[in-house]
This record gives sequence, C-alpha cells and structure tokens, in this order.
Amino acid sequence: MIDFVLNGETVSVDVEPDTPLLWVIRDTLGKTGTKFGCGVAACGACTVHVDGVATRTCVLPVEAVAGSSVTTIEGIAAGETRHRVQQAWIDEQVPQCGYCQSGMIMAVTALLAENPSPTDADIDDAVTNICRCGTYGRIRSAIHRAARA
Repeated sequence: MIDFVLNGETVSVDVEPDTPLLWVIRDTLGKTGTKFGCGVAACGACTVHVDGVATRTCVLPVEAVAGSSVTTIEGIAAGETRHRVQQAWIDEQVPQCGYCQSGMIMAVTALLAENPSPTDADIDDAVTNICRCGTYGRIRSAIHRAARA
C-alpha cells in the first residue's frame, strides 16, 4: 500500500510502486481532470501539484509521492468558488479544445503561489506546458488577470 494525501484526503492505493501517478489518479482514484498527453512529461497535460510544486505525472512513479500532498485540478477550488485562475480562464475565454487546460491551470496556480506578480519572462520560464490550439496570448492575459485578482 502506498499512502499520500490527495486533494486534502489521505488515500491508500494498492498498485505496483512504479505505476505512473497519472494512472493512479485517473484509473484507481477516479479523478479524471488530469489528462494524458504525451507520456514523456513534455506537454504538461498531466500536471498536478506535489507538495505545492507543479509536477508532471505521466512518468512519475506513485511511490515517489508516498507521504506527500498531491493536488489535482479537482482540488483547487474552494467548494463552489472557483480558483482565481479558473475564473480568469473563463473571463479571458482561454480554452478552445480544452484538453491541456487542467495541466496549464495547475502550472499557473503553482507559479502564482510562488510569484504573485509574474512578468512575461517569468511566465515563459515557469509555464512550459503545450497548448495545441495555440491560445498562448489568451493564456498570458488570463495569468495577468489572475495575478491582479
């Protein structure tokens, strides 16, 4: 059994220790907001927070998070109140296909937790997720909107 905290609740999973965390989150624990994109930690669709750090989970073995706190897209809102980044995404009409959005939002929430007023260069350095629809201009606008919120 591997124990960790998922979205504020302690969970125990009986899986092979080298199972990628992405598949434990999606298939074992049923949190499907985190997406599979590339399988090599390049695109960022699988990004969650591990102890507050934006982390790509498609290549991260679940044993690496034993005893850690993991937050998925399902865990960032406060009850019925959206996280300020989620609201900025809506206000700026960021998503087109939406596939990368949960990972992108998780990368941005980690950035804003560390740097509440990022510059464009800070954003470029910290948010390396890929948006196949190319909504990078709207993403940048949403990040700045969330930073002001």
